[in-house]
Amino acid sequence: MKNKIRWLYVILGILIFICLGTVYSWSIFKKPLEKALGLNSTQSSLPFMTFLAFYAFLMPLGGKLISKYSPKIVLIIGSLLVGLGWLGSAYSKNIFMLTVTYGVIAGSGVGIAYGVPIGVVSKWFPDKKGLSLSILLSGFGMSPFVTAPIAKKLIDIYGVFTTFKILGIIFLIILIILSLPFKFPNENININSEGFYSLSPKEMLKNYRFYILWICFAIATFVGLMIIGITGPMGEDVVGIPSTTMALYVSLFSIFNGIGRPLFGYLSDKLGASKVILLSYTLIFFASLSILFFNKGSILLFVLSFIIFWMNFGGWLSIAPTLTSKFFGPKYYSENYGIVFTAYGIGAILGNLTSGLAKDLFGSYRFVSYPILILIIIGIILSRFINKTSNA
Repeated sequence: MKNKIRWLYVILGILIFICLGTVYSWSIFKKPLEKALGLNSTQSSLPFMTFLAFYAFLMPLGGKLISKYSPKIVLIIGSLLVGLGWLGSAYSKNIFMLTVTYGVIAGSGVGIAYGVPIGVVSKWFPDKKGLSLSILLSGFGMSPFVTAPIAKKLIDIYGVFTTFKILGIIFLIILIILSLPFKFPNENININSEGFYSLSPKEMLKNYRFYILWICFAIATFVGLMIIGITGPMGEDVVGIPSTTMALYVSLFSIFNGIGRPLFGYLSDKLGASKVILLSYTLIFFASLSILFFNKGSILLFVLSFIIFWMNFGGWLSIAPTLTSKFFGPKYYSENYGIVFTAYGIGAILGNLTSGLAKDLFGSYRFVSYPILILIIIGIILSRFINKTSNA
């Protein structure tokens, strides 16, 4: 019976992550907001960038709250912030207000709530941690498969600000209801039974493998979050794909985002750190090169390259936690990964600023290819040092 009950937390967690992961549908909101508020590309990226930054930087706080309060309470707090942030966005009159409501408030809510399903599921599945977490995390990556078409339809019918209101009410109700069953198992799990040495956060920060992993993760999120934020505008403006069709493509890409998590988690175990990083970066390198050849009507090239981008971004959200556990052990995993995850926030900020500036200064998102290629080369070089300093 208990074996069946624990899978309920995976299912509930997937549903929660589908709601929280709506941020990956931001490209559907981007152009309508630019039109409604008279924004340029850099300005319209600010709420998305701020959301991802607060999501990343509030994760360590969420981990500490879980150790003091019940998972249900922490999840409800995060859910309230998410719902209120989306609702507040419906009444935003300018980009500053929207950045505060959507970026700061909703982003903080996701940061606080995100670690709860992961923490609960990992405790319920000490024997199948990799399988259960990869299934759980696929919900966040595949969120746009569900939310992008819904958001597009709502925007077409009601407008972008009413859509914020509708989704805010839906998220508030659904997330709070889904939060109620969450709890840790009654029995204590011996976290040291896995036979790993463990480094505390302070010890980890003295280990230079942390800095290599952090930079590699930051590069991957710089690329992935930048691409996710401009997927819609890139397809519409550069390739000439209609907005309705583009929403369907975002849903397709989100499937590969979800697939990338268990796929690269598996590859991390099989290939080791340096080889899986090299594989990911090589794929991203060729996808970035293909951007330079985008023209009106080059739909197949666009779809294939963006499948690679989205899949690799999802993959890094499996690579990073897997390597964090492998390098630094399981005992302080939640705190350590919260620190590693700050790379996600830095990548979000720099990636979105870069894409906005590329469009505003050079007139096309095609120019994002150049900084991506440079960073990928740096990442490939750094990955060789991980190989030399680790048995992974």
